[in-house]
Amino acid sequence: MALLTLGINHRTAPLELRERIAFTPERMAEAFAELRAASGASEAAILSTCNRTELYLAGDDDCAALVLRWLAGFHGLAPGELEDAIYVHRDSEAVRHMMRVASGLDSMVLGEPQILGQLKDAYALAREHDASGTFLSRLFEQTFSVAKRVRTQTAIGENPVSVAYAAVSMASHIFSDMSRNRALLIGAGKTIELVARHLSEAGVTDFLVANRTLDRAQNLAEDHGGRGIVLSDIPDYLPEVDIVIASTASPLPILGKGAVERALKRRKHRPYFMVDIAVPRDIEPEVASLDDVYLYTVDDLRQVIEENVRSREGAAREAENLILAGAQEFLSQLRALDAVATLKQFRQQAERQRDQETEKALRALRNGGDPETVIRSLGRGLTNKLLHEPSIQVRKASAEGRVEVTHWLRELHQLETQDNEVSVTSEKL
Repeated sequence: MALLTLGINHRTAPLELRERIAFTPERMAEAFAELRAASGASEAAILSTCNRTELYLAGDDDCAALVLRWLAGFHGLAPGELEDAIYVHRDSEAVRHMMRVASGLDSMVLGEPQILGQLKDAYALAREHDASGTFLSRLFEQTFSVAKRVRTQTAIGENPVSVAYAAVSMASHIFSDMSRNRALLIGAGKTIELVARHLSEAGVTDFLVANRTLDRAQNLAEDHGGRGIVLSDIPDYLPEVDIVIASTASPLPILGKGAVERALKRRKHRPYFMVDIAVPRDIEPEVASLDDVYLYTVDDLRQVIEENVRSREGAAREAENLILAGAQEFLSQLRALDAVATLKQFRQQAERQRDQETEKALRALRNGGDPETVIRSLGRGLTNKLLHEPSIQVRKASAEGRVEVTHWLRELHQLETQDNEVSVTSEKL
């Protein structure tokens, strides 16, 4: 079984391209059905976050070109628009890549913990759509185990740094006393939960959480002393806030330029600090052109993040060693499983040949054949059947210069090298 990973991330593609090929929850069922049909893969999983979109496939063929064509077509792009941004990993490199992703070593924020939860969600989604079989299931489980080792055996997760942390950190540089500012958080997912926690730690005590469902918004807001509202209420409350941080899974912008312009007039042009963490974006890019609005995207947070992760570089080197060991362990398990399957098939074939020769001997005995003659014939027939095809293949391999086959045969059957064995050197005449 071959493994293929194909995707783009924050290092290979700008935000504009990443948001164009992000998968929305509403289209996941359609995506799984089409992906497997288009690629011929027996198993598939899809990871789609603000910083990356990756496809994990298990099958017999190298189907990278088919997957690229499908990915572009599914999102209304030409394959050429993705070619320069796409990376492809196969087999052992694909295993190691998934483990690096899960451990936060391939993230914009080195060692950030959210990606592990997102990868677990991707695995759960693949299982929900019956797209993950034995191979990917084993890979995901081993990946989660390695990521746990990285978290517990290295300092990669100390001094939490995340996109949410970077957003709040940037806000603290703009507002000298965060306790005097009111925040609006758009969304109620894990990223916004982290934002709310970091805002509270920074001194913000007054904020709103806007979400499609009010209950979810209320629950998250109440945990930090805030208030929940629905998305349609945002224009009414926008003039009252100073900080806006958005992260939803909406395929279209939630906050437009017009709504911000009207809010600015009502607040007499007191400045806004806005961070759009979502991909696709929740805040129209045109909002950045307004005076008194400081709008940042996930890509704008890169410098803040890079300054905060230098202390993790030593831990990252330790993590790489754990990942390499984990990948080798997984590949060894796969080879062992493959050997078991091969041995099972080999035994079944030998047992069929045994049964055929045994039945032939029993018929001869029932017909009055001499027992000693029948037994000797049984032995010769069974030996011939067991050795016939291997003998042909060994001669063929030797004639082709694949002398390692003969060596393996000797090792498998513990044969001693004969003194008169002919040594053939490989020469091109």
